[in-house]
Amino acid sequence: MEFRVLGPLEVVHEGRPVELRGTKQRGTLGCLLLQANRVVPTSRLLNALWPDDNAPTTARKILQNAVYGLRGVLSSGPDDAPGAATLLTQPPGYMLRVAPEQVDLHLFHRWVGEGRDKRAQGAPAEAAVLLRDALDLWRGSALADLVEAGIEWPELASLQNTRLDVTEDYFDAQLSCGRHHAVLAELETMVAAEPLRERSCGQLMLALYRCGRQADALNVFSRVRSLLIENLGLEPGHAIQELQRAILTQDPLLSLDPAPARSEPVRMTTVPRQGTRSEPVGPSVTRTEPPRPETGHRPAERTGAPAEARAEAAPQHTGMQRRLVTVVSVRTRLTPSLGDGAGDGVDDLLDAAVTMVRGQVERHGGTVTASMGSVTQALFGLDGPDDAGADQAVPAALAIRDVLEMRGGCEPGPAPLSVRASVMTGEVLLRYSGKDDAPTAVGAVLDESQCLLSDMTDGQVLVSDTVRRATEDTVSYRPADARPSYWLAVGHRAARQQTGAEDPETAYELDLLCGLARRSRERGIPHVVTVLGESGAGKSRLLREFGSRLGSRPGAAAVLTGRTPAAPTEHPLKAQAQILAAYCGIRPGDDPESARSALDAQVRFLFRSDRTARRIGSSLMPLLDARADAAASAVPAAETLAAWRDFFQEAAQHQAVVLCVDDLHRADTRVLDVVEELAESAGPVPLFVVVSASPELLLRRPAWAGGKSHATTLSLGRAEEATTSRQLVEFLRSAARELREVGDAYTPAAG
Repeated sequence: MEFRVLGPLEVVHEGRPVELRGTKQRGTLGCLLLQANRVVPTSRLLNALWPDDNAPTTARKILQNAVYGLRGVLSSGPDDAPGAATLLTQPPGYMLRVAPEQVDLHLFHRWVGEGRDKRAQGAPAEAAVLLRDALDLWRGSALADLVEAGIEWPELASLQNTRLDVTEDYFDAQLSCGRHHAVLAELETMVAAEPLRERSCGQLMLALYRCGRQADALNVFSRVRSLLIENLGLEPGHAIQELQRAILTQDPLLSLDPAPARSEPVRMTTVPRQGTRSEPVGPSVTRTEPPRPETGHRPAERTGAPAEARAEAAPQHTGMQRRLVTVVSVRTRLTPSLGDGAGDGVDDLLDAAVTMVRGQVERHGGTVTASMGSVTQALFGLDGPDDAGADQAVPAALAIRDVLEMRGGCEPGPAPLSVRASVMTGEVLLRYSGKDDAPTAVGAVLDESQCLLSDMTDGQVLVSDTVRRATEDTVSYRPADARPSYWLAVGHRAARQQTGAEDPETAYELDLLCGLARRSRERGIPHVVTVLGESGAGKSRLLREFGSRLGSRPGAAAVLTGRTPAAPTEHPLKAQAQILAAYCGIRPGDDPESARSALDAQVRFLFRSDRTARRIGSSLMPLLDARADAAASAVPAAETLAAWRDFFQEAAQHQAVVLCVDDLHRADTRVLDVVEELAESAGPVPLFVVVSASPELLLRRPAWAGGKSHATTLSLGRAEEATTSRQLVEFLRSAARELREVGDAYTPAAG
């Protein structure tokens, strides 16, 4: 079992990800992994999960449930397996006992230590390999998913600073080997993100100077000096000032060539590899000893390193660069009937198809790097910021598919060309042979992307999970049944709105609902939104579009919908029954015994106390009959609604929950009481409730949701005629407040 904290928290067992439930369970595991093989006091875990003394009265119970669930996760392998992880209870808290090599954080520190030792021994090439491998373990910010949920731990800030220090060590090692061209793009990106780090600014100045860009190097110094003076009132440090003076005087010690020509810049193809002078560690310019021979051999005792050999380990051509890119592989095929009729013109048709592929790639900002037969490969993310180019690659693949499979006029029959496309993000090694020539690329991701084409169906655009996460705001996806870790791109989200799938009249309200739901999920803040409108104003359509948009983002939240019945013969709690059945996976055709078993399983999972589980389960059982259209009309006892409320408040402790209730104005008085107080009594959990109602609701409850800190009201269509000025002001205030609070901690409104 492997544990990965250098990025979103992941647990992998036998090559497959292990599911972790809820923010609290993930947070508990993340905190224990940061202190692996050490006892973490219960008080520290509580403070980590609920900072600022914000822990609810049930905090210890929630922590115990999280620990119980983690023990179930860790038991997926045999207990006596070598290095099996174990979660132990040891006063005054808990300890996660795990073999160090199973945790990527331990491997990172270990390889960094080895790399720094190699640097100290005068072997920069070997140091570069070790440090690059250590940095490649990072998949984003440490525990990125927990940080997005609002967790802020000092250990995470310390880890980020360590990552930056190691990145600068890596740059030093590369510059010592004369690879200033290879690291220039990464240096520019880092300095743009961390403009006050003088060490990396000095490294960028040195790299620019060696690339013949003396003016740009001096501009870097001017920028960092201005920032230091304006923000801190400080002058740059002595080392970077010495570097500036050395650049101004074109000090020979800055160049790798012992006798550089002053009249022309150092060129990529003429930097000598033997007898060169090694530059300093950081911006210092006084070190003059020659570099050690480059062996590039990786220590035999290391484990867990990437399988492919590092190009930096051998003497490197100065026109080579390692970069994170997005690869698009496209296969075009003629239909058999068209191919038979084309005769000798088949090759011309295929060439025309490849030309069209190239045109779409270039139009979306990509570069075609290889074309063989019917397969074309293109790279995105070669220019501009190092964002891998996924947001350009997927639209390009969709455009290629749509253009090439388009039928001519209304002619029946299959499309003359069939298209398959795969999109993956990964690191490749680029070799530039000339200034204006497309680079050649080498990397495992190229082979993986091409291999995917053989297992696809015509017309599909298959993307990796990394690409899907980077583009899910603009492209809609559905799971690929044959490949669980891949997704099929369906189309552009913007295109759905243009074709009428989303109502442009309620676009603002839909965006606001989605923004509030995202805020509730990421910050663990319960919220109730009431959508008011006359009949025909589009309330139900808005709820459907809201549920559809959230449901198209896998793993975001459990979206559950129910409709308050209008007919008196229907059960008054039918909406609550529909929501409960959807959460438990109970379908309309399930027999009563299967339905009871499904409900009992969910109740016992959520409530670890047998006594509480029996009470909640027996109180919810009448709702199983409420799903029928012609059930008893009598409202169940108040205990049923209380159990329903407790059930979903507890469910939100494990997973973000979104409840949608349509036509709430028809509901029983006791239902209104429960829904109105659902968010106020939930505690800090990601529970988001959206209800639609006619203005009749305000006649029954004039003060509905008024003055509550976890409530917002939206009005559609003609509803403003029945809405008081106080409600309108409250809506405007709540909307402005939600927009202002982006990036800030939630503060309840005062009245």
